[in-house]
Amino acid sequence: MLTNVEHIGIAVRDITVSNDLFAKLLNVQPYKAEIVASEGVTTSFFKINPGQENQTKIELLEATNPDSPIAKFLEKKGEGIHHIAFAVDDILAEMERLRAEGFTVLNDVPKRGADNKLVCFLHPKGTNGVLIELCQEIKE
Repeated sequence: MLTNVEHIGIAVRDITVSNDLFAKLLNVQPYKAEIVASEGVTTSFFKINPGQENQTKIELLEATNPDSPIAKFLEKKGEGIHHIAFAVDDILAEMERLRAEGFTVLNDVPKRGADNKLVCFLHPKGTNGVLIELCQEIKE
């Protein structure tokens, strides 16, 4: 079951410049920066409603190489919203449910993503052109 909007991913050309912009906009500093080498991306996260149980976050995404999905997105569409991520309690069950509903799940199995999450994506052709990410907190 989808529990809440976990974050909105925004593709940016320069994460340093965008960190400054979003820090001013949201009146908070990013709480985490991380490189996800498997995706060729540097991320930066902002919490919109710190202290709330279901925190909505903004994730800035900067490509680390010209072949990464973010670099291709920026080349094709420019800076802007890249994806909307929903938190789930059981990512495997949710992937199975969505496949049964006819959605195209882009991952056979969840993979490790940023911010200590297991993630998978739904193809935007089946979601009105919006890339949807499912994410589940990794409990170690």
